[in-house]
This record gives sequence, structure tokens and C-alpha cells, in this order.
Amino acid sequence: MKKIITYSAPAKVILSGEHAVIFNKPALALALALRLNFSLLNAGSKRKNNTNIDFISKTVKNYLKSQKKKILSNRDLYQYVIKSSIPIKRGLGSSAALSVAASATFLEYYSGETYPNEIVNNLSYKIEKRFHDNPSGVDNSACCFGGLIYFRKEFNFLKNISQLNFIIPKKIEEKLYLIDSGPPLEKTSEMINLVADFYRRHPKKAADIFNDIEKTTRRFVVSIIKEDEHLFAESLKNNNVLLNKLGIISARTQNLLLDLNKFGVGKVTGAGGRSENSGFILFFAFDESRLIHYLMLNKINYFKFKQSVEGLKKEP
Repeated sequence: MKKIITYSAPAKVILSGEHAVIFNKPALALALALRLNFSLLNAGSKRKNNTNIDFISKTVKNYLKSQKKKILSNRDLYQYVIKSSIPIKRGLGSSAALSVAASATFLEYYSGETYPNEIVNNLSYKIEKRFHDNPSGVDNSACCFGGLIYFRKEFNFLKNISQLNFIIPKKIEEKLYLIDSGPPLEKTSEMINLVADFYRRHPKKAADIFNDIEKTTRRFVVSIIKEDEHLFAESLKNNNVLLNKLGIISARTQNLLLDLNKFGVGKVTGAGGRSENSGFILFFAFDESRLIHYLMLNKINYFKFKQSVEGLKKEP
């Protein structure tokens, strides 16, 4: 076997805008320094079957055919390898990173050409719709472009993706942690549908929450530009209160957050989880040493937050 092509894409974290972004509100997201590598290899034997990888392959092929691009010969027999440091089913974009990296790899594998990130991102969104039914596109956009992005979905065919020319300042970043509340029992698509059902049953209440989330998203941007730790922490806290009103945070995770309040403030990041766990918590620590002692004592997995300006890239 010989490696042909490898692309990698980062994990993502949503600072603000989860679920509200489905309803045309802005979201603020950024790439993390955790990556997924997708490699295609020559294979003289039948490739291993995986319905998700088969769907990505077919989506890319259909795109190339629609563009009247020639598909290279002898490309049906391949093996793929996925290497990832991104925790799965935790709200950090593991599926989006796969969609992005695999789309770019298959594009080059079948056509012999590299493609702009915008095309890779559009294909990744189609793939994410299979995985999550009605995603906004913010996850794959953050994984594809990297850095800090301000995202708003106007329509399925129109998404405003602004790659901001600044990142979280070091004095804030060095106090941030990602704390694992555990894998949600629900799929992302189930959580999206749960919020959609809440909106159908309580349209006025839901709209008010989404409007408040939008205000919080904007405050996050201001806090980052001004390097205002207090406003950043306050925005984290407010965002979690609003997500809890949407019903996407489990009682167990809320109790964990209450315990953690002794050491700082945090919020669930991602789609959340209602029954048991809610995925990762983005946490701003006021007292890092006591926080780490608590997490280790209670055997709660965590790691230091580290942002990345790198999005999709071809690996040597």
C-alpha cells in the first residue's frame, strides 16, 4: 500500500450561537488545535465498506460529474485511514472535521486537482446534512476555514461566513479549559429537532431566547476585541443560562456547572444533551489550581483550551 493523499481539518468550538444559528441568528466559532487526518491509499483489493465514507465519495463524484470533470481511471479500489485527536460525540465537530478533510481528499483523489476551501465547505455542508438532518453549516465552516469565524445562515443557499482577523487574546485563552461532562445519549440531529419542537410550541418564548443569544454573541466579539476578561466571563455565563432555557442541558451537567462555579464560569458548547450528559463545557477559570484539583479528584476529563488559525490543510 502507498499513501496517495492526506488532508486534515481541526476541531471546533462554538463560543455562542448554538441552535439559534439554525434560526438565522449569528454564531461565533473557532478552530481548536485538535485535528483529524483523512488519508486515501492505493489498494489492490476490495476496500472496506463504510456507509458514511461511501456517501462522501459519492457526493464528491456527483459534484465532479456536474462540473463535467473527468474522473481518473482505476480509482474504485482504495483504502482509507482516519487518525484523529478529536473526541467524538462531544460537541467539538468530529463529524464536521471528517466531512471537510474527506471531501478535500476525495476531490483530489478523483480529479487530480486541489479545490478552493469554498467548494470543499459547500460539499461538506451537504454531507453534514446527512449526518445531522438540519445543520446550520457553522461546524463545517469553522473546521474548513480555521481561526475565528462569525457565521450567519440566511438561507440554505446563502450563508455569510466572516473570517475575523483577530483571535481570542492570550490573557483570556490561558484561563480557558474544555471539561468533559460525558457523551450525550442524544444525537446532534435529535437535539436540533428538540429545539425546533420547542420553537413550534413556544414561538414567542423561543424567539426571545434566540434574540438574547444574538446579543450575547455580539458581546463575545466585543469582549475579544477589547480583551475584556470580565465581559467574556459574563457572556459565557449568560450564554449557558439561555441554552438551559432552550432545554439542551441535562440536570447532571447543570449540577456539574454549579459545582464548578466555585472556580469560574462555563457553558455547554455544541448541540448539548438532555438525558444524561451534554458534551464538553467551555470553562473560564478564576482559580485554575483549585479547578484542576477538583477535576482530578472527581476523575473528570479535561484539557487546556488551545485555539488554531489553521483550517483545512494538505498534509505531506
